[in-house]
Amino acid sequence: MTHFDAIIIGAGQAGPPLASRLASEGYKVAIVERKFFGGTCVNTGCTPTEAMVASAKVAHTVKHASTHGVIGASNFKIDFDQVKKRRDEIVMQSREGIETWMEEDENITVFRGQAHFINNKALQINDEEIDAEKIFINVGGRARIADHEEGLEYLTNSTIMNLAELPEHLVIIGGSYVGVEFAQMFRRFGSKVTIIEKGEYLLSREDQDVSENVRQILEKEGIHVRTQAECIYAKSSEEDGVEVEINCTDGEPAVSGSHVLYAIGRIPNTDDLGLENTDIELDEQGYIKTDECLATTVGGVWALGDCNGKGAFTHTAYNDFEIVEDHLLNGGTRKVSDRIACYALYMDPPLARVGMTEKEVKEKGIKALKAEMPMNKVARAKEKGESEGFMKVIVDAESHLILGASILGVGGDEIIHSIIDVMYAKQPYEVIKNAVHIHPTVSELIPTMLADLKEI
Repeated sequence: MTHFDAIIIGAGQAGPPLASRLASEGYKVAIVERKFFGGTCVNTGCTPTEAMVASAKVAHTVKHASTHGVIGASNFKIDFDQVKKRRDEIVMQSREGIETWMEEDENITVFRGQAHFINNKALQINDEEIDAEKIFINVGGRARIADHEEGLEYLTNSTIMNLAELPEHLVIIGGSYVGVEFAQMFRRFGSKVTIIEKGEYLLSREDQDVSENVRQILEKEGIHVRTQAECIYAKSSEEDGVEVEINCTDGEPAVSGSHVLYAIGRIPNTDDLGLENTDIELDEQGYIKTDECLATTVGGVWALGDCNGKGAFTHTAYNDFEIVEDHLLNGGTRKVSDRIACYALYMDPPLARVGMTEKEVKEKGIKALKAEMPMNKVARAKEKGESEGFMKVIVDAESHLILGASILGVGGDEIIHSIIDVMYAKQPYEVIKNAVHIHPTVSELIPTMLADLKEI
């Protein structure tokens, strides 16, 4: 058995920077990856998806070029092979960069294969056994799959990247973030798209006004949305390829299409690690139990990224690395509860979110104020011809601290950071209300909006 100072399982967003940091301190580090370096984000998540979203955005812009006085541009076609080629080049650049980074560090040994725990501090990878006093689990997650007919060919966020041709009719089961992004993307590429959502409305985590705005944007582009689908079951169809039974309260009881995509959530990749051979505890969903500093129930073992259930984003995984690094090497006190929940849905226009929703504020009985502004009142948005959506900020009525914000509109995924930073600084909303922002921008309307707060 080969001994290391530290073993890192998984080369996602937390693993490689932690390996590099430990190696810089003289640790003898092993990093184990069974498939692709970079994890979900680089290979089947953010990077490839946003590359395709960008291509779809160009197609949409060209299609509507005449509204900007550019005539004749709408006579175009989608070269899906070129879309994929561009996407794959971006993915490979990121993946190979991380792999080279790890392989060229003399204090890091790269193992390729499935890691399997032998006991609390030892692992088997292929025919090799290694151990260490410090082990970091960064194995990520994968798509959750719903009930369907045995043998049905279906797509996930991973396998949809392997499509050779555009679907004629893509049926998406799940109306949350992944489902909405792929729906708009493939509709803009020319596919017919139907979203089937079990809940009452899309994006169940969001306020209903946000959901309704998102649905209006999607339906305006020709995407068919079916909500309140109480009974969802997918099966093969001789005529169309796939049929999804939905049992909605109104409308046809089934939808047929050429392809079906599951986008109903994620599950952690913890079922094949051999954790039954350890004292590492899991919760009911299979996530590894950790404390505020990401330590598991076994001393010297930590869980970072999607597999710990404390965040499902690239930025939270990287923050997990920062927390562990801070404790191990800096004697610091950073912890998971320090971070403020923030994320974005990369449809067009994007939806950016931070902190509490209006619904959560009401449920907690917090006395609060609200400021809103539709994007069609923002000069910059109108000038760009992208005036869909709205902005909303929630403020504590007593402390004047910002509790949360939703920005559905052009540039929202960047604009939200001006609010995030004020929240981290624990400063009252007046700080941003009294700031002077650049004209013409969308951000300049945030101070204007905050000057018109009203009781919720």
